[in-house]
Amino acid sequence: MTAVPKSAVSKHSHASLDHAAHPDHARLEAATDTFRMLSDRTRLHLLWLLSHGPADVTELTTRTDASRTAVSQHLAKLRFVGMVETQKSGRNVVYTLADGHLARLVREGLNYADHTITGEPPHS
Repeated sequence: MTAVPKSAVSKHSHASLDHAAHPDHARLEAATDTFRMLSDRTRLHLLWLLSHGPADVTELTTRTDASRTAVSQHLAKLRFVGMVETQKSGRNVVYTLADGHLARLVREGLNYADHTITGEPPHS
């Protein structure tokens, strides 16, 4: 994932859910990289599970239809790009989402999918 350099962030910018300004190249690249990571079904499922709370590899493997090896590899990719964080808990490594924006993005993507499958009309 491409990180947005600190120099690209204005001193006057603030956190917002509404980005009215035209996105620059760096932001479009970062968003594209994010969606690329979300485009894998197993990774999306892992992120959805983590959007509901921390979990270790054993729990995530049990709750997905992926092998332990696949889950570990996907978590390593997500950790490498900064989407998940880890914390040691005894002999286990517990994974959490790195950002609330990511949780909302995953949930909204699945809400959109639900509308597509069920035929429920879109929200305005």
